[in-house]
Amino acid sequence: MSSSLTGSGRRNALVLSGLQALGGANPAVVVALGGLVGSQLAPSTEMATLPVSLFNIGLALGVLPAAFIMRQKGRRFGYVLGSLLGASGGMIAFYGIAIGSFLLFCLGTILAGLYASYVQSYRFAAADSVEGPLKPKAISWVMIGGLVAAVLATQVILHTTDIIPSLPFGGTFIAQAMLALCALPLIAFLRNDPAVQSTPAAQANTSHGRPLLEIIKQPKFIVAVIAGTSSYSLMSFMMTASPLAMIGCGHTMRDSTLGIQWHILAMFGPSFFTGTLIRRFGKIAVTLSGLVLIALSSAVALNGLSVEHFWLSLILLGLGWNFGFIGATAMVTDCYRNEERNRVQAFNDFLVFGSVAISSFSSGQLLVTHGWDGINTWTFPIVGIVVVSLMWLWFHERSQAGVAAE
Repeated sequence: MSSSLTGSGRRNALVLSGLQALGGANPAVVVALGGLVGSQLAPSTEMATLPVSLFNIGLALGVLPAAFIMRQKGRRFGYVLGSLLGASGGMIAFYGIAIGSFLLFCLGTILAGLYASYVQSYRFAAADSVEGPLKPKAISWVMIGGLVAAVLATQVILHTTDIIPSLPFGGTFIAQAMLALCALPLIAFLRNDPAVQSTPAAQANTSHGRPLLEIIKQPKFIVAVIAGTSSYSLMSFMMTASPLAMIGCGHTMRDSTLGIQWHILAMFGPSFFTGTLIRRFGKIAVTLSGLVLIALSSAVALNGLSVEHFWLSLILLGLGWNFGFIGATAMVTDCYRNEERNRVQAFNDFLVFGSVAISSFSSGQLLVTHGWDGINTWTFPIVGIVVVSLMWLWFHERSQAGVAAE
């Protein structure tokens, strides 16, 4: 079997990668600036990261409705709706800055989170367009779009932060809205593929599959969710706090923004070869290496507060997220049949991003009460639990394979 993407699978992966580039700039803007704008508008310092937390809540709450809408109306319809939500969120956040309303700014970030709930399905849409062995590569292709998002978001922030002198950061959220609108014409290029289109007519020809409870009780699904949830939550936990921590340590806004850029580049850069690594070494091994890198990120952060320490920590954090999250996503795709994909993908993302919302909510409070060191100390026991779970799954699958061979 060919190891390259061809036909409609290749086309959809490329288009979805472009959509990821535009949609991926959305969370980068909110994460980089949400806490800083929050510190200006919020009634207390403990609430500074609330806009970022509400973004993640919007993402978590939007996953199940987004899956339902795309199941009923098709993924193209859902992606158009998501882009319109993203544009509305950017403009409402701008208006909140303009009138000094923390409440309106938070509403804007919630809508940006709802947009992100559609963006998160791009990776599954690409995987559903190809055969089993090519799914990790299709996912990686889509995630490569995040590289462009990293550069795009950083340049947007650097060039629009003061474009309206009387409204610092206001111009950036207008630009955020424009990027969401730019996705609309690109959506039209998606191939009319049942896996991507997911229309009611296509759904009518399939069975409902197994009960959801039966699917999620599979050991591989449970461990995949633990790994994906931990990878994303730890990344969000540390990334949400890092801009405020850097500013608090006397570093500049430019240092903080560039640190987020390096972080996002590290998040998506390895996607050029993550799929190949998974095919060669296996999903569990790649996921395991991601969690180890996240632990190394915290170790670096605990050893110094210079710009270099922050940047290196953020880079390792991004690399760890890439291996951990893409590996876990690939593990989830092994757990369902074609007719079960919408329910299982939505349930997985609801668990992942629900935990991300909780972690980002707590990061601001922990930064105030326990400092940057306290945040990074939390990483090690969580990583330890995930590593043990992955090792157990590896031994479990080897023993099952041995029984089957006999």
